[in-house]
Amino acid sequence: MLTQTTVKNQNAAVIDGSSSTPTLFTPARLGDLHLPNRIVMAPMSRARSSQPGDIPNALMAEYYAQRATAGLIVSEATQISRQGQGYSFTPGIYRQEQIAGWRLVTDAVHAVGGRIFLQLWHVGRVSHSVFQDGAAPVAPSAIQPRGTQVWIVGDDGVGRMVDCPTPRALSREEIQDVINDFRQGAANAMAAGFDGVEIHGGNGYLIDQFLRTVSNPRTDEYGGSIENRTRFLLQLSAAVADEIGADKVGVRLAPYITFKDMAEPQIAPTILHAAAALDKIGIAYIHLSEADWDDAPTIPEQFRHDLRAVYHGQLIVAGRYDQARAARILEEGLADLVAFGRPFVANPDLPRRLAENLPLAEFDGARLFGGDAGGYTDYPALAD
Repeated sequence: MLTQTTVKNQNAAVIDGSSSTPTLFTPARLGDLHLPNRIVMAPMSRARSSQPGDIPNALMAEYYAQRATAGLIVSEATQISRQGQGYSFTPGIYRQEQIAGWRLVTDAVHAVGGRIFLQLWHVGRVSHSVFQDGAAPVAPSAIQPRGTQVWIVGDDGVGRMVDCPTPRALSREEIQDVINDFRQGAANAMAAGFDGVEIHGGNGYLIDQFLRTVSNPRTDEYGGSIENRTRFLLQLSAAVADEIGADKVGVRLAPYITFKDMAEPQIAPTILHAAAALDKIGIAYIHLSEADWDDAPTIPEQFRHDLRAVYHGQLIVAGRYDQARAARILEEGLADLVAFGRPFVANPDLPRRLAENLPLAEFDGARLFGGDAGGYTDYPALAD
């Protein structure tokens, strides 16, 4: 198991006998995994699962295997239950057919020497009654996320953006049910052959909704104080760690992301409290999701240092990083690995292109979600 002593400030620690400052191409360790580089393929929804049933398939296996030279792949967000779904064609991990489908993916990635974690997901209020058997989505509280839409494919096969309705508040008993769904999702991921799991705790989805006062004005033990608002995240993280081992668990957090009606004045102390508690659980990494649109709020430098002070595991950062920016944050010791999202879409051999300063291809944004191999597995690697 990866202990706090082992991982503390690993960005500046000995890696296989070397004490030099790490680069994107320096090997690293993550729990029992040996990573050949520090380039992470970020989780990106692509909506290519087979229907009916949201089942991973051979096309998805090809897609991930093409990108297996990443030090680590984090899969697209994967709902832990039907209740946890908020978009059409996103894959699940709660049925045997889905587990078998994901086994196609993990076998393909491992066959070419890759490593892959499954991202466990519950969208909470970012959903629609079409995914809830006609009922309202669930959330910490019955507050509609203003200006938030989800992508739904109708009976005509056409995808449309639809407003999220007002959710209903989860009861205490239902909160425990969701925690158990995360635990079972982690067990199912291991049965499917994954190397570990990442708990999606950011980007305005259910766990993030519990963390923020703007979406969680509950008056019970899951709302109010920072200790109460972080309780759901910490209970389910402990449950998942107990199920599969803390060294196989990561958590994604997104403190300064404000979309989905999630602007939160208390977010920095909330995330730092959660990070300190996750450090005690002993999870393998925190994945810091940064806003990546043009006028997005930036993460304050002080917050990065404060996070390092309370959390001693590996830190992954993601959010419009290029090679130069990635090199800087590794050199400064404020991250251990850097995740790339959009560049991996059109560049399946991204680590090689970065290492050899080769040109990057542009992706077709119109073909990101849904469809077939077009805009998915048909981006070529560069010839030798």
